[in-house]
Amino acid sequence: MTAAPGRTLDFGDQPTLDASLSSMARALRGSIILGIAADVRAMAAKGRPICNLTVGDFDPRQFPIPAPLRKLVTQALERGETNYPPSDGLPALRQAVVDFVSREHGITTGIQSVIITAGGRPAIYAIFRCLVNPGDAVVYPVPSWNNDYYAEMIGARTVPVRTRAEDGFQPTVADLAPHLGEATLLCLCSPANPTGTILPPDALREIMEAVVDENTKRTAAGRRPLFVLHDLMYGSLVFREAAHSHPLALVPAAAPWVVTVDGISKAFAGTGLRVGWATGAPAVISRMKDFLGHVGAWAPRAEQAATAEFLADAPAIAAYRAEMDDALTERLEALHQGFCALRDQGFPVDCIRPQGAIYLSLRLDLVGREIGGTRIPNNEAIRKLLLERAGIAAVPFDAFGLAEQSGWFRLSAGAVSLDEIRDGLGRVREMLGARG
Repeated sequence: MTAAPGRTLDFGDQPTLDASLSSMARALRGSIILGIAADVRAMAAKGRPICNLTVGDFDPRQFPIPAPLRKLVTQALERGETNYPPSDGLPALRQAVVDFVSREHGITTGIQSVIITAGGRPAIYAIFRCLVNPGDAVVYPVPSWNNDYYAEMIGARTVPVRTRAEDGFQPTVADLAPHLGEATLLCLCSPANPTGTILPPDALREIMEAVVDENTKRTAAGRRPLFVLHDLMYGSLVFREAAHSHPLALVPAAAPWVVTVDGISKAFAGTGLRVGWATGAPAVISRMKDFLGHVGAWAPRAEQAATAEFLADAPAIAAYRAEMDDALTERLEALHQGFCALRDQGFPVDCIRPQGAIYLSLRLDLVGREIGGTRIPNNEAIRKLLLERAGIAAVPFDAFGLAEQSGWFRLSAGAVSLDEIRDGLGRVREMLGARG
């Protein structure tokens, strides 16, 4: 029997319909990174060689998830772990997170201080929703990932704090201190997206001590406290001799006000498995559970069950990390050394040696210069030039809240091979050699 052709629906006048949506929806800004991804796909469709350094993700051909974790997910599915999990996560996984945090960071919480989420984003959104009221001030360094978007979605007031390349684009207590008195939420990330740098332990300790001092004064005055969102999603990706610390290992007295976010997305290249977690004071986690229970942003049950078993296998984690760190470091060092070589040859480039995460901070000092007879007015022109003439796809720091046209870009090493990096560096050199 042949089905009758479906009736084509008329959705009416779309601009008129759009005008009837909520003010929040109409105020949303589209992701700059997703827009860049569309350009990359268009170039690739033409058969052009692309070294795609834009995505904060992993190519499974380059960075597969740990084999034991893959096996555990399959086993969980085979035994029927396919129904709803508890809204705050499987108890076995929450306990595994408690034990993992204790091993990794030397601090002990309890299971009531852990909530499991579908990756880190729902946890971060829940933190904003549960801790910040419309009109409250959210303080965050720039460049940083998505703090401005989340604050705008809930009607908070954004307070971006400019950081400096000489500090690895990480904030100091002196940078933040003038704003702590007005803030409801302070957002930190280390190792950082987009910079690939680490907030030094001494600097982090000073910031946490300032938070404790601020909240001591607020308690005496009967004011709401200052909370801290500390994004630790890249906390397992720390390279060489770089020192990295958990904020509460440095200043335990800040425990009532610090909420951390972590997961398997970056540590184990499991971005698509969607298992993340937040840890914090039980009162905060309880409200996040209530909120996320309505949103339904739960990690899949099979992946939760598998992650619970994998997090308990310290030798398997250590073996995977050794392999993953070597592969990431190799790629990041190839990028760093390649661009440093160009700098030493007199080309207008600079970069910061990566300390963690999957990123390199690169500066192309081209604004106001000419390439092949074309004058470069801004970062967007540099981005397009890189893509069209060198086949290098990168993300300008504009996408992370740093509005100045200084030529800083994020390069991501998670989805490229060493050969792609070497070929791309050669094309960059040819492009820069065409300066006017």
